[in-house]
Amino acid sequence: MNLLGVIGGMSWTSTAEYYRLLNEGAANRLGGLHSARILLHSVDFAEVETMQREGRWDQAGALLADAARGLERAGARALLLATNTMHKVAPAIEEAVEIPLLHIADVTARAIRAAGLTRVGLLGTAFTMQQDFYSGRLAAHGTGTLIPGEAERAEVHRIIYDELCRNVVRPASRDVYRAVMQGLVERGAEGMVLGCTEVTLLVSPADVAVPVFDTTALHVEAALDWMLG
Repeated sequence: MNLLGVIGGMSWTSTAEYYRLLNEGAANRLGGLHSARILLHSVDFAEVETMQREGRWDQAGALLADAARGLERAGARALLLATNTMHKVAPAIEEAVEIPLLHIADVTARAIRAAGLTRVGLLGTAFTMQQDFYSGRLAAHGTGTLIPGEAERAEVHRIIYDELCRNVVRPASRDVYRAVMQGLVERGAEGMVLGCTEVTLLVSPADVAVPVFDTTALHVEAALDWMLG
C-alpha cells in the first residue's frame, strides 16, 4: 500500500471523517484487519481561520506548504489536503514538493462528468462559493456552478464555522441547508456539490432531490485508488 500524506485539521471534525473513511475503505477493499497507511499533519485551525478571514492567503499557503514538505520528507508519496477551501492555496503546496497533490475539485469534476451533468449547485464556505479557485476548476472540466444568494451564502458559511467545525449539528441548520439546496434546484442545478468537508456532517443525499456529490467521500475514494494502485 502506498504511503499517503494528509494535511488536516481544517477542521478536526472533517479530518476525523477522512481518517474514518480512509481506514474503512482500506478494510473494505483488502479485507481482514487492513487499515490505511497514512501520515497526518494536523494544523491549528484557529491560526488558519484567522489568515482566511484577514485575507492572508500567501501566509496560509506557506504554512501548508511547510506541512507538505514535512510529509514528503517523512516518506509520503502523494498528498491529500483534507479541506475544500484551502485548495485555494493548492499551487503553493504543489510548488513546494515533488510528490503529487490529489486535488479535490478534479476528483469531484470527474464524478460530475461521469454522471452526465453540466450544471451543479455549490455549497461551501463563502470563500469556496464566491471565489473562482473552485468553480473555475470545475469549469475547466466543463461543469457550470450555481451558488446561493448573498444572505443564504452568509448563513451557509456561518453554520460551517460556528457549528460544524465545532462538532455541533442542529436540525434547524439542516432545514436551512435543505431550503438553500431546493432553491438551487429550482434555479436549474442538476446536482449538488457538498463543497465543504464538514457539510456531510449535516446533510445527505436524502435532503435534496438531485444527485449529491460528497466531496469528502469522492476524495477518499480517489486516495484509496492511488494507495492501492
